[in-house]
Formats: sequence, C-alpha cells, structure tokens
Amino acid sequence: MMPLYDQAAAVRALVESADPGAVWAVGGPEGPQAGSDGGHPADAAFDVDGLGAVLTLWPAIGALVDEGALRLHTPLTAYGDTAAEGAPAGTTAHHLLTHPGGSAHLTHLSRLVELLSGSPLADFAATRVWRPLGMTGTGRIDGALRAPLADLVRFLCHLLGPGDPVGAEGISCAWTTESLRIRTGELTPARGLLWDPAPHGVWSHHAPRDGGPALWISPRHHRWAVLLPTAGRRTSRTAFREAVFAPTAAE
Repeated sequence: MMPLYDQAAAVRALVESADPGAVWAVGGPEGPQAGSDGGHPADAAFDVDGLGAVLTLWPAIGALVDEGALRLHTPLTAYGDTAAEGAPAGTTAHHLLTHPGGSAHLTHLSRLVELLSGSPLADFAATRVWRPLGMTGTGRIDGALRAPLADLVRFLCHLLGPGDPVGAEGISCAWTTESLRIRTGELTPARGLLWDPAPHGVWSHHAPRDGGPALWISPRHHRWAVLLPTAGRRTSRTAFREAVFAPTAAE
C-alpha cells in the first residue's frame, strides 16, 4: 500500500470537490497524517449519533466481556427476564452484535449493558472508555452523542495501538481483535462485532443513513480514517475508502 502521505492529496481533492466543509482525517497508530477541520473551531463537537453503536455500545460490551460479566454466546435469559424482554427465544449478545437489526438490537444491547454495569450506558462508557482514552469532549448533549474530531482520532489510534491488557480501562487488544474478524461464518452479509468488512482488509462502521458519519480501520495496514460530512452534502463513502486504502497500480 502506498504511504499515506502520497495519497493525502487525492483524498483532499476528492473531499473538497464534493463537500468542502466536511471534517475528515486519516492516519495511523501514531496519529493523524492528513485531514481537515472543515473550517470549524478546533474544539468543535460534532453530532456523531450515527456512530453511537461503535463509540459507546461496542467498547462497553467489550469491557463487560473482558471482566467476565458477559458471555457472548449465553442466552440473554441468563441475565434476567428484563435483558431478554422482547427478544426471540435463545437470543444471545453475539446474535445482536452480528446481525443487522436496527434500533431494536441496539436497544437490547444497551439494556444489557445497563443491567450488568448498574449504570446508564453513557456513564459507563465515559468511565471505562472515553475518559481513560482522553476523549474528554465526548458525551451526550441534548440527547445526541457529540464528539470533537480529536476524540475520534484518539479512539481510532488506540484501536491500532498495542492495546490495554484484558480487564483494564479502555478497549483491550483482545476485544478489538475478536471484533475485527468474520463472526458470521458463511452467512451473508458477513460481519464482525458491530463492524463490517470492506475491501483491502478494511473494517467500517457508519451511520445507517446515506451521507452520515463513517469510520474505517485496517489493522493489516496500520491505517484508519474518519469522515463527517456536512449536513445535506455527500462525499461517496466508497470513493473515500478507496482513496485512503486501495493499493495503487504500482503495488
């Protein structure tokens, strides 16, 4: 894969032609190597509700798995009637994490985290993930999850870093590794744990609506990317991903 600084100009040209006000960054475990704040103040916090599942639920569930409070393949009924309420018989956390189910699945997972942690999901995520990673600008404001670009960069850099030991605050390397692999066997669509596979060894998570925020990460290539489009404007997610991660003809 071409060094990222050689691809940055192409990525910048792509975004600026489609959405000059978009906020984006690409980089590796050491930090960002290219990007744009879209003309916003450095500390501006953006609406990232569309990424809430992977910024909040995913690491919270990982923390519970790491400490042994949750087993992915254990039926929800083992954690009480409230945890399984409204879910088909035999449903497990693994089912909910690997099968697209919209808000219903996320509601079940959120309820499960709150039952096992004894605290609201956002509070648990703040204590166990956001604060330890230095994501001090991330939180719920007026019901929506908001975060500055710098916090998203910290989150993605951490996922490519050496990782924390199992049970430590943050996101363990073991949980990241388990999540970023195919967990659905031969079923389609193929999925990891709240992350979706994409070409070139990339994993993605994005808002369900077209034109919403998106994250990409490739442990194989030690590279990540984030794109926060301007409301009402669209930069093709596929084109952005290809510009950042696709190998060139010379490779």
